[in-house]
Amino acid sequence: MSGHSKWATTKHKKAAIDAKRGKLFAKLIKNIEVAARTGGGDLAGNPTLFDAVQKAKKSSVPNDNIDRAVKRGSGEGADAVDYQTIMYEGYGTNGIAVLVECLTDNKNRAASEVRLAFSRNGGNLADPGSVSYLFSRKGLVVVPKADGVTEDDVMLAALEAGAEEVTDAGEVIEVLSDASDLVAVRSAIVDAGLEYDSADSIWHPSMQVEVDVDGARKILRLIDALEDSDDVQNVYANFDAPDEVLAALDADED
Repeated sequence: MSGHSKWATTKHKKAAIDAKRGKLFAKLIKNIEVAARTGGGDLAGNPTLFDAVQKAKKSSVPNDNIDRAVKRGSGEGADAVDYQTIMYEGYGTNGIAVLVECLTDNKNRAASEVRLAFSRNGGNLADPGSVSYLFSRKGLVVVPKADGVTEDDVMLAALEAGAEEVTDAGEVIEVLSDASDLVAVRSAIVDAGLEYDSADSIWHPSMQVEVDVDGARKILRLIDALEDSDDVQNVYANFDAPDEVLAALDADED
């Protein structure tokens, strides 16, 4: 899910103790299979696969599961599945734009589950192209603030490699770039001796809709419902939750 950076950080922090860890593992494994199928099973020659494997490892997916996924994706396994990438577009409450990225072996099931999640949570599906123009493809590298790492440290390492924006997002520092510069930015961060949590191609909103507490609860319910589907890999929404709204949401969790 991608909306306000600080909420994304909160979700990221909670992921390690999420009761739906099995679902997270399944999504990460699927990413590996698709990356291996698309670009081959050699991590050195397939940066998308390299990043998918690194993300799975950082989320504690067992190495055996990762190795099997690479083999399935690259055609070595007998149980390989052919996934389709499908993008659905829609609106949540308050006109918030939502992009839903699916990887599925059953298009009808994916469409049905996405439609149901929207209809049950105050949203609606939209025609292709009616929402996607509000987003652009970007690269996002997330760097933890471990060992005193500062925003300046990351900026110094990443700017010459093509970083467009470096943002302090609480417990992590987010580095945004053009999608084509993702590998170069990630490599520059590593070469500078910095650790990173993840490096992904994302859909980044060009404008955001500010929400109050009620609006935030509603859009997050929709996002959670969408992410509950095994076919949904990523959900992107152009909402902005101010600090006081995030504080109220944190209080809801306590």
